[in-house]
Amino acid sequence: MRAMVCEELGSLALKEMPDPEPADGQVAIAVEAAGVNYVDALFVQGRYQIKPPLPFVPGSEVAGTLPSGERVLAMCGLGGFASRAVVPEAAAVPIPDALGAAEAATFTQSHCTALFGLRDRAGLRAGETVLVLGAGGGTGLAAVRVATALGARVLAAASSGPKRDAAVAAGAEAAIDLADVKAGARGWSEGGVDVVYDPVGGALADPALRALREGGRHVVIGFASGDIPSLPLNQVLLRNRTVVGVDWGAWSMAHPLEQRALLDELLALVAQGALVPEAARTEPLSAAPRVLDDLLGRRIVGKVALVP
Repeated sequence: MRAMVCEELGSLALKEMPDPEPADGQVAIAVEAAGVNYVDALFVQGRYQIKPPLPFVPGSEVAGTLPSGERVLAMCGLGGFASRAVVPEAAAVPIPDALGAAEAATFTQSHCTALFGLRDRAGLRAGETVLVLGAGGGTGLAAVRVATALGARVLAAASSGPKRDAAVAAGAEAAIDLADVKAGARGWSEGGVDVVYDPVGGALADPALRALREGGRHVVIGFASGDIPSLPLNQVLLRNRTVVGVDWGAWSMAHPLEQRALLDELLALVAQGALVPEAARTEPLSAAPRVLDDLLGRRIVGKVALVP
């Protein structure tokens, strides 16, 4: 198989490797597309809390076909940036006809995080207002779509015009610049939003927290800015706000049956046309280093899939 191999932290090389063979209870997927996620970049940089021994093949989600010809998607943790991936049988999930390979390979992590974070952790209800930070990236756009599907009104905050346009196309009612988070969100929502969806962290966390209304919930997804913020607890106390942590990855591994039900629910929405992911941009597998660098630099609009 062809694979992007991390032999030294911070770098990737395209290699020919022996095909991995499935053991009992596993299946081999002929990979048609591999999703690119922020966590993949952290693995390669050695900045993730889990540090696999070198060498390793990054790539956490894939879509392709089984030997039977069935189209499936799968979360694989590692090994996705390759033309063949081996996963547990239970991890291979049938793909609805409405999803192409690139869209299927970029679906699970961002959309499951959004549904788990917004509905299951923050208790989002129809009619509530949601401020999505970093709304032009793949994680933010998934949150825009999921919040809209749940019946919420969404305000998107993003750093550029193309990213704000993408968020509005995904269902956001309006979009603002990241420099205008507090005042923009309070003005749009007439006093404060119900929920902040924050995959960015850094300097945006404080004004976003202050943009919450009474009883509002600040949902902490991650720190794409590279900086972990220190939130002023007086602003949590004031107006009875809540800070909600979301670690979907750890939860999904500890609760596989509940995770499968969550994913099945999302795929059913896709099959019904109630949730329509944007078309993912495709790049050749050899472009992985450039794509990961662009992802860390927050230069990507939407999602990117690598094609072996």
